[in-house]
Amino acid sequence: MAERKIILNLAVSLDGYICDPEGGFAWISGQGDRRLDTVPHYDIEAFASQVDVIVMGRKAYEDCGLDFVAEPQTKQFWIASSKPLALEPPARWISGNLVDSVLALKKQPGKDIWLFGGAGVTDPFIRADAVDEYIVGIIPILLGQGRRLFHEGFASIALHLEQFWIDDGVVVMRYRRRGETLGK
Repeated sequence: MAERKIILNLAVSLDGYICDPEGGFAWISGQGDRRLDTVPHYDIEAFASQVDVIVMGRKAYEDCGLDFVAEPQTKQFWIASSKPLALEPPARWISGNLVDSVLALKKQPGKDIWLFGGAGVTDPFIRADAVDEYIVGIIPILLGQGRRLFHEGFASIALHLEQFWIDDGVVVMRYRRRGETLGK
């Protein structure tokens, strides 16, 4: 059986933000023009069926809840926070070294692991070069400010484009790590 993958999958503005200055996501939408759409479209539900653990930060959990996937009760939601949280299953609070905890989970049998965000959750995985795939949907908007997906100061990571989709002006790209890290 193949080892599980850690997959970062989220939407980002063209200028690199994952939420607006207030932490909102209302800007995540297409452009209303489907002339350049590819067939098939990116299928988030098919992706969600490939994972059984979704890792997200407290803020992302508060903003999105668990209903962004069909049948959330079939998943484990790891909610990362430095402060204890009282959560109802299938959500559970996790603290400490999140990267080490998820890397240990990756070695156990199961489906892939979705890094949902936000940046406080994804950044340590990027810095540790622990992300196997990046699925990024570029939303056709320039926010100008907000919370950035990529923080500065990590080593370059070589990626290979595996697939892309265009849906209503949103360009979704799936990259895999090439196995070489530059600049370390």
